[in-house]
Amino acid sequence: MNYSEILTKLISRKDLPLPDSEEVMERIIAGELTPAQIAGLLLVLRMKGETAQELAGFVRSLRKHVVTIPHVSDEVFDTCGTGGDGMRTFNISTATALVVAACGVTVVKHGNRSVSSNCGSADVLEALGVKIDLTPEQAGACLDEVGIVFLFAPLYHPAFARVGPVRKELGVRTIFNFLGPLVNPARPARQIVGVSDVAMLPVIAESLRLLDSAHALVVRSTDGYDELTTTAAAEVYEVSQGALTRYEIDPQEYGFAHATLNDLRGGDAQGNAVIVRSVLSGEEGPRLDTVLFNSGAALYTAGRTKDIAGGIALARAAVESGKAIQLLGRFITVTQSMRKQSTPH
Repeated sequence: MNYSEILTKLISRKDLPLPDSEEVMERIIAGELTPAQIAGLLLVLRMKGETAQELAGFVRSLRKHVVTIPHVSDEVFDTCGTGGDGMRTFNISTATALVVAACGVTVVKHGNRSVSSNCGSADVLEALGVKIDLTPEQAGACLDEVGIVFLFAPLYHPAFARVGPVRKELGVRTIFNFLGPLVNPARPARQIVGVSDVAMLPVIAESLRLLDSAHALVVRSTDGYDELTTTAAAEVYEVSQGALTRYEIDPQEYGFAHATLNDLRGGDAQGNAVIVRSVLSGEEGPRLDTVLFNSGAALYTAGRTKDIAGGIALARAAVESGKAIQLLGRFITVTQSMRKQSTPH
């Protein structure tokens, strides 16, 4: 199909099958579409409503063009969410990634600087002292040595450069707002994905199923957070062995006290770094509870425990034993030593 045929189909509210969506993304990457054509496509997709097949097609194309890292096994894990909930919380998924890694799961955390919050995962890790702009070789070495690495998204997705200026000029949500968790260069077989847009929960879950995810939880708290929290129950879509199921989980059923938005509120990068350190050090309260809740779900998804309750217990042990804060120390030391090695003399 040529561009006008694709646009006409979308304007008629007809969905693109996965192969056609993949071809469209390939043409964007190849520079065959002008900025105006890309903008038109993104806006019409948004107005129609993006489908799982369209999302999966874009992902399949983008995965062909990512910068890869060496030393990656099939069993890596990610805790990246879509963002966009506007809740201004501290960096829950980043703290969760560190706790999960302290439990022995190999974590490739994929993220960026702040978009809808005061502080993105890249911002808080940098404030903690982690070097975030690793080369692919350094990233692979860090993963081998520490069991966790952060991939700063702009360094690994040259294809996004084609659409970055268009997205910025449009200034509205597009399909690209949902691609981040699905295009981790390490291709994690297992992941937990937080989604703030309630309508996109089943769409992203189904796209993960189409992309052959081994095990994933796509979550949203019923009060709007793009992660599990102790403020409310959460809606969960679970992808496992080619099947998709939906259910709700209540933090109080796991023994957590009810929290408020203010309990989880974050600040700037330096402030959030202090919060993350306090959580990893075992400071009791709603922040630690929320990270343990997410970590429990992550450890279940990673196959380390048979259920979320077992994952919470494992995560709590990692924090209380000092393993979590010790892992952060190793993460900082190893990445900073790589900075020195990569600096010309």
